[in-house]
Amino acid sequence: MLAETICSAVSAAGLGIAAVTAYRKRFLTATRIAAYSLVPVGLVLTGVVKWVSDIAFKPSVWLGFGLLGVAWLLFMLTRAVERRGGGSRKERRAAARAARDEAVAPAAPAPSLGAGAPAPGARSQGGQKKRSASAGAGEDFSDIEAILKKHGI
Repeated sequence: MLAETICSAVSAAGLGIAAVTAYRKRFLTATRIAAYSLVPVGLVLTGVVKWVSDIAFKPSVWLGFGLLGVAWLLFMLTRAVERRGGGSRKERRAAARAARDEAVAPAAPAPSLGAGAPAPGARSQGGQKKRSASAGAGEDFSDIEAILKKHGI
């Protein structure tokens, strides 16, 4: 009842301001003010104000919002635990599939990154320059191999 009275008073005040603005020959602005001032009365007549006031002052509604908050909190908690505990279901399935495939077909030994000799027919004119440049890079490849072996790759 109080909300309806307040909305009616706001609309009456808005229409008064629109009348004064129209008296000053600013008809476009007056029309706009009148449109805004009719919105509160429209909300009262459609029942939106009663609906909002019922939501705001009912304890069961606030209990429902509380339960929604608890549900959201539990959902976020399970997501955090799942991410911390080894990934999602998809990742666990992919890991299990990879382990099964590896058990079925043993993997071939991986070629060494720095210990390969070029094929005899693959030599080009700059072969000597490339070979001397890659001689110093062999140490870099051994470091990379050690890192990859450390991570099981």
